[in-house]
Amino acid sequence: MQSERAMSLFRHAFGRGENQAERECAESSHVNWIKGLTGFLQPRKLSGLFNLPMKRRAVLHILIFFAAGSLFAQDAMPTSTPVRKRGWLGRLLHPFSPDSVPQYKDARLRGLTVDLLITPQTIKLSEVRQLGIKLTLANISKRPVTLDFPTNQRIEIYLMNSEGNILTKWSDNHAIEKKPATILINPQERIEYNETIATRDLTPNRVFIAEVFFPQYPELRVRQKFLAVP
Repeated sequence: MQSERAMSLFRHAFGRGENQAERECAESSHVNWIKGLTGFLQPRKLSGLFNLPMKRRAVLHILIFFAAGSLFAQDAMPTSTPVRKRGWLGRLLHPFSPDSVPQYKDARLRGLTVDLLITPQTIKLSEVRQLGIKLTLANISKRPVTLDFPTNQRIEIYLMNSEGNILTKWSDNHAIEKKPATILINPQERIEYNETIATRDLTPNRVFIAEVFFPQYPELRVRQKFLAVP
């Protein structure tokens, strides 16, 4: 009886030992698997799985993703349309095309622009006796424009001080005759008027204004400032 009990106790102890050994083995395997996975996921080891081209493609995809998100966000925001301005190259190639088409009360003048060029820009009164004036009348519309003149005068030139007071009139030194005429300006065509005006009424070291206009069509008017030096 005692031997059977001893054998039973031995089997029980032996079974418990086997179960504990199995549990310890399983736990040891689980711990080793986690350690192995953790080591595998380390950045230095992961970086070895990707070569340089793959890394570059991954970075490129990430940048494209964020750029696309930024672009869509900006599209959702309302923005104002900027005013279009011509650069120096556009002005050089198309000197008679204004930044915007002038609006006139006289419907006959719509599509016309005036441009003024003064030479020289800075006047040396000790050397320059006549100021060069070049007025360009251009038709930038798609229809011809007809202008009627009762006399042989087309343009008038004023030299004024900075306060706007008239110092010199071009017509004071030119004979105006009654001679009706009509001029036709076709689309994309221009007419140039080249005149000179005396600088005797100007004083040095001051800013003056040259104003040029068509007396028959006062809306066709342009002015420009210039400097007079000794």
